[in-house]
Amino acid sequence: MRTTLPTRMTKRTKKKFEPFQHFFQHAFPSFGHLHGPRRTITLLVLLWTAGSIFAPAAPGSSQNQANSHAHDFVIFATVFTEQGFALPGARVRVRRADEQKYRWEALSDRRGELGIRVKQGAEYELTIEARGFQPQTRKIDAREGDREDLTLQMEKLAGGKP
Repeated sequence: MRTTLPTRMTKRTKKKFEPFQHFFQHAFPSFGHLHGPRRTITLLVLLWTAGSIFAPAAPGSSQNQANSHAHDFVIFATVFTEQGFALPGARVRVRRADEQKYRWEALSDRRGELGIRVKQGAEYELTIEARGFQPQTRKIDAREGDREDLTLQMEKLAGGKP
């Protein structure tokens, strides 16, 4: 069955479409009242404003540098048991060597892997804890390079259950 649009608009359909008609007639300014150079200048100002709003920031600008990860240091660790099995759920906390409060924290995934991104140019202390295993602490020097790969083998607690 084929439906067709009515050729005449009734009062009811006209009432439904009036808001749409009004929007499309008045949504964009018409520059009909401006003539010659005034119209050209107005259009150029609008285009310039729209271009500066939607243009990407220049490389090297402060906005890009603030959000950039160019000066980050990645700590990547793999955690194993004494038997060489991956240890999921190990908790790793990282803090700066000269601070008491831990700033970064991560849990190892099902393969025993984890990664933490910190700022370059400092020394960090990494503490790893897992249920039934002795906690370990490692020093990490993030002043040189951009990555540290650690392989951590956890030792069982004496008389503890994993």
